[in-house]
Amino acid sequence: MNRFADRRVLITGAGSGIGQATVHRILAEGGRVVAADVDPVGLRRTADRAAADGAADRLRTAVLDIADEAAVRSGVAAAVAGLGGLDVLVNAAGVLRSSHTHETGLDFFNEIIAINLTGTFLMIREALPALLAGEEPVVVNFSSTSASFAHPYMAAYAASKGGIQSMTHAIAAEYAEQGLRAVCVAPGSIASGMTSGRGPGLPEDADMSLFAKLSPALGEGFAGPETVAGVIAMLASRDGAFITGTEIRIDGGTHM
Repeated sequence: MNRFADRRVLITGAGSGIGQATVHRILAEGGRVVAADVDPVGLRRTADRAAADGAADRLRTAVLDIADEAAVRSGVAAAVAGLGGLDVLVNAAGVLRSSHTHETGLDFFNEIIAINLTGTFLMIREALPALLAGEEPVVVNFSSTSASFAHPYMAAYAASKGGIQSMTHAIAAEYAEQGLRAVCVAPGSIASGMTSGRGPGLPEDADMSLFAKLSPALGEGFAGPETVAGVIAMLASRDGAFITGTEIRIDGGTHM
């Protein structure tokens, strides 16, 4: 497939996990990509893989903290200038942290909101003028199954992802007449950097019985980030042309 030939794509969270897998999927389908992440080491790994795949000439990398308004403003402007415009924005950057709600400090809560929700908003706001001037523009945001299902110890994270989901609906409605599509993916039961080790940093005394169901109905365990990247590629291509203002749950049936 060559669905992204001549498509200009900006992807955050591109130094690891699903964001990184999405970079490689879009490059494999012919896209030109700016890969952004706060972690320069992760970005180097992304670039090395692109070089090994023969796609280095279609990839640029940028160190970017999406919670920093000034950095987002300059980073998006540089990405748009480098690409010569923008057609797709994938907001994969985020953090997954857990705590007992009664022990959650305001700084902890605000940091998660700042990165996940506010950072996604800043990226969209700064990218919108270029997207609206682009070809068949699409925004793909990252919600989570935590936004719709009870995941204990994740009040802050769930709030951030629920906000992203609602914001996506609003943006889809606001800009539909201008040709912009806005969609969410809601991953769950995906093996990535966020879920390695003892889950998402769960408290040492976490009661695992509070998680009603941990294993997906499909397959023999968690899926890899490439599974989500494939769905993102569909949503951001013409194959997803009639999908907007909604979220696609990708969890192997864990929450059926």
